[in-house]
Amino acid sequence: MHQPEFQSLPPSQIVPILADKGIYLASESTMYRVMHQANEQNHRGRSKTPSRKPKSTHCATAPNRVWSWDITYLPGPAKGLYFYLYLILDIFSRKIVGWEVWIEETAEHASHLIRRTVMAENITRQNEPLVLHSDNGSPMKGASMLETLYQLGITPSRSRPRVSNDNPYSEAIFRTCKYCPSYPAGGFADIKDARIWVKEFSHWYNYKHCHSGIKFLTPYQRHSGQGEEVLDKRHQLYETAKAKNPDRWTRQTRDWSIHNEVWLNPEKSQTDDNQNVKINIS
Repeated sequence: MHQPEFQSLPPSQIVPILADKGIYLASESTMYRVMHQANEQNHRGRSKTPSRKPKSTHCATAPNRVWSWDITYLPGPAKGLYFYLYLILDIFSRKIVGWEVWIEETAEHASHLIRRTVMAENITRQNEPLVLHSDNGSPMKGASMLETLYQLGITPSRSRPRVSNDNPYSEAIFRTCKYCPSYPAGGFADIKDARIWVKEFSHWYNYKHCHSGIKFLTPYQRHSGQGEEVLDKRHQLYETAKAKNPDRWTRQTRDWSIHNEVWLNPEKSQTDDNQNVKINIS
């Protein structure tokens, strides 16, 4: 590997070159191991040295503290034709706070959606700082999008490059969307058809869907502050049932309490210190 012929080549190329000459010395993994032991397995070339990107970790303790958003494909009327669903989710309440369907992905459409959603949620600079988390797509990093976030006082947050599970809440809502029984697997006839369906799905999800990640409240109940009252009534109902027939319970009644800390990508130490921060995103 120090010879002039091979000194600029990796083992993955050295091995087949030697094999063509009828020479076998070692496997690729052995060569890499030897290089590593000799402290010669280092970055070379003009490209930037790879660096480990920190994971974006945020904690929401109330609605409109941390939003997650992404774009997904919706099938069109023919194979290869798609519409694009832009969707913003509040991770604390799981409420869909904003969505739009377009025929292309652009930072301008994303900026328009952000502004409209901020107005709908009545968010001002006097509110607690808002974090908007997304992946690294071009609509998320476009100049018009970043300028919009700056003007609105929103802190951008993005997933690590090429790490698909750093945006779990958006991935979960898209899965719920596409596994909905009414989802047209054959595709939408046109963009108007797609928008009508997403509007109906959004209403069902926010107002009727009992979400397992928030103690089977609806996202609207959690977002509007009604959740504590609903859960308290459930607790009282179970306690009354136990008082009437205590033999049916060998322990406590069902735990209807809910924790007011929702983490996006919690660090392992945070999960170990407090088991209550484990998230259910179903």
